[in-house]
Amino acid sequence: MATTHHHLSLLSSSFLQETQKPCSNPSYKKLLFLHSSKTLLKPSIFRSLTKPHNQPKTRIFCNNNPALDFISEEYPNDDYDEKLREECGVVGVFGDPDASRLCYLALYALQHRGKEGAGIATVNDGVIKSITGVGLVTEVFNESKLDQLPGDMAIGHVRYSTAGSSMLRNVQPFVRSCRFGSVGIAHNGNFVNYQSLKAMLEDKGSIFNTDSDTEIVLHLIARSKAQTFFLKLIDACKQLQGAYSMVFVTEEKLVAVRDPFGFRPLVMGLRRNGAIVFASETTALDLVEAEYEREINPGEIIVVDKDDGVQSIYALPYQEQKASCTFEHIYFSQPNSIVFGRAVSKSRYEFGVILATESHVDCDVVIPVLDSGEYAAQGFAEKAGVSCKRGLIRRPYSGRTFIEPSQKFRDLGVKLKHAPVKEVLEGKRVVVVDDSIVRGTTSSQIIRLIREAGAKEVHMRIASPPIIGSCYYGVDTPSKEELISNKMSVEEMREFLGCDSLAFLSLESVKKLMGSDSSDFCYACFSGKYPVLPKDDKVKSVGDSVDNGV
Repeated sequence: MATTHHHLSLLSSSFLQETQKPCSNPSYKKLLFLHSSKTLLKPSIFRSLTKPHNQPKTRIFCNNNPALDFISEEYPNDDYDEKLREECGVVGVFGDPDASRLCYLALYALQHRGKEGAGIATVNDGVIKSITGVGLVTEVFNESKLDQLPGDMAIGHVRYSTAGSSMLRNVQPFVRSCRFGSVGIAHNGNFVNYQSLKAMLEDKGSIFNTDSDTEIVLHLIARSKAQTFFLKLIDACKQLQGAYSMVFVTEEKLVAVRDPFGFRPLVMGLRRNGAIVFASETTALDLVEAEYEREINPGEIIVVDKDDGVQSIYALPYQEQKASCTFEHIYFSQPNSIVFGRAVSKSRYEFGVILATESHVDCDVVIPVLDSGEYAAQGFAEKAGVSCKRGLIRRPYSGRTFIEPSQKFRDLGVKLKHAPVKEVLEGKRVVVVDDSIVRGTTSSQIIRLIREAGAKEVHMRIASPPIIGSCYYGVDTPSKEELISNKMSVEEMREFLGCDSLAFLSLESVKKLMGSDSSDFCYACFSGKYPVLPKDDKVKSVGDSVDNGV
């Protein structure tokens, strides 16, 4: 870990100070940030986006290691069954000579959104070059690799695979060459009509190189009969159904797109030197010292180039009903992020306050399941008038083990990651606060750990409603048959987990907390009511052969 921290400091100190000078490039002084209002473009500006595109003058280099083409991951993380997984995070940088390093730092801040692969693509002198790899951002990239990615425009991606294996060919950004030029793409989300679109494209002769639904976008763009990349992109997006927050690079432009429902987050920031940064979360903007400007609106396309600055266009079908993912506030996003215009830490704290109000129980101490239950536990404890302490600690560097997963050793899996603090727990009536329960096996083992440490009573409080449905919009979830809340009543779950009492946050309370924006959120995993119904017959399950959205 010391090496990792030193590596990060080398990258940040070498250029962050260098780029804090006032912007000297006049083309960046004309940047116009269009905020929440849906401003109509002047005809002259729209013509600049629709003028015929020149023939390609670029070549593409992909520095992929064929030795890493297939790396099996036979056994998942010990706590895999207990958490839903966000499948990826995206970054885009425009107008900074160290774009690849900024991209690296932003991806480092988004590592929680995807830990199995990372990639960066840059544009330099009309050439798009990409480097991708399997592993953490700090494992894929070093100084020498970043030196191979010059240019002032870049996009990046971190991924979390939904299948049981990680394939390098599925790691984004994807870069392809077409008759109109070259394009790179990084995507967060999932298309619910992926299978039908793929079948249609294959019937027309398309050949796919990956198992990712993201590749669909590139084929749709390449086959569009529109005259410019921008119009080709609109043509492609109009055929997509589901969730997508995407960033694109061509030899001239950086483009950010968010689907009309606004399922997945995407924000925009500005550095002091005029560089534009797009990212899945504001925590990435913080690390690269970019000031948060605003969220990309659902259905908005933002085009950035040196000639016209920043332009906002609404060309996708308008959806009156939005569907931003509630789980971004419950678990996925970092607590220091602002997501969908709300501070994540504040939402989680208020979830805990509501829990203590709705599901009060006499107790001596409140403890969180780290890390996602921490803010909710603090809110619960303050409302209940008791202390909040760390009765469980995470063992550092636990990772995966070489031990075969026989039942004898599988039962030790939770102890590899969590250790009880006996002094906090012994003889106490304990409330354990976690963000969610998926299958329930890890929660039952945590409760057993707490009892073994001498707790007098163990009460569990969950800072979200029961999860009864799978997600089709860019989240790795089991099939609903594997979800414990879909199979058992709360009392049956309490008996299975072995706690003295169990309570969840009510869906009505979540909606009430969201206030006037409550209708703009997606609650499908709690209600089973999907804003966009899957069009394919594919059943969502862990281990699916298709890497959805990654």
